[in-house]
Amino acid sequence: MLLDSASLYFRAYFGVPDSLKSPDGQPVNAVRGLLDFITRLVQDHHPDQLVACMDADWRPQWRVDLIPTYKTHRLAAEPSVEGEEEIPDTLAPQVPVIEQVLDALGLARIGSPGYEADDVIGTLATRAGGPVQIVTGDRDLFQLVDDARRVTVLYPVKGVGNAQLIDEAALREKYGVTGSQYADMAALRGDPSDGLPGVKGIGEKTAAQLIHEYGDLAGIRAAAADPLSKLTPARRRNLLEGAAYLDVAPTVVRVATDVPVPDLDLTLPREPLDPMTLEALSERWGLGTSLTRLLDALAATR
Repeated sequence: MLLDSASLYFRAYFGVPDSLKSPDGQPVNAVRGLLDFITRLVQDHHPDQLVACMDADWRPQWRVDLIPTYKTHRLAAEPSVEGEEEIPDTLAPQVPVIEQVLDALGLARIGSPGYEADDVIGTLATRAGGPVQIVTGDRDLFQLVDDARRVTVLYPVKGVGNAQLIDEAALREKYGVTGSQYADMAALRGDPSDGLPGVKGIGEKTAAQLIHEYGDLAGIRAAAADPLSKLTPARRRNLLEGAAYLDVAPTVVRVATDVPVPDLDLTLPREPLDPMTLEALSERWGLGTSLTRLLDALAATR
């Protein structure tokens, strides 16, 4: 089981009341929410191995070099009006706490300098010999779904306890593409939330239709360059005008599958690696029943 950790602790942060605070009054809703998520995943899915995959770099320069607008909207914005009150960031201070707690528990936590968690997930999923479940709220990782290799995605709907299982059949039903075709579709349609413009006039359904007709992005581009193909003039023009974007978009959209990752024991621990540190963290941050339930769930694994 590979956790897209940032996706999950963001979901916890916005889904769990910020009235959950440490003894000194600091919000710990993301920390406790993530621990609750992991507890539910362990109880419901019984993974043999579990990895919290981390963003060592959430906006890698090599992706920005290819598409400068990549994730620009997520950069911290300055107050737009002089004197405007800046909303305090109560999530960022919780991330180091999450990391310390995961480490004390003995749960494998992996990031790779210059890469996003998606790339770590892509690498570990590619290397794995057995079934892989990826837990994420990010549709980009649908590209890793592969029935033959038994790679599926658990996509939280209202929470990890109500997650949709995404396999090849689910992708075909919802998008009309396979896992291996998903990245091409995503490149064509673009994604405003990631700063990817896509090709003018091509949305999700049109992208899927083109992939169905021409196989993949290379086949679509070859059809655009062929004056005898059946593409409409407008669609041909938009594809040709988007050539510079399409030259680089696949590299940005596709997760890396060959990033350097440390050789760690990924086995789900039955007991904490560092009980004393974990107890100190629990007292310092008031982790309470969220930590207790997770420890009970880990102890119950076989």
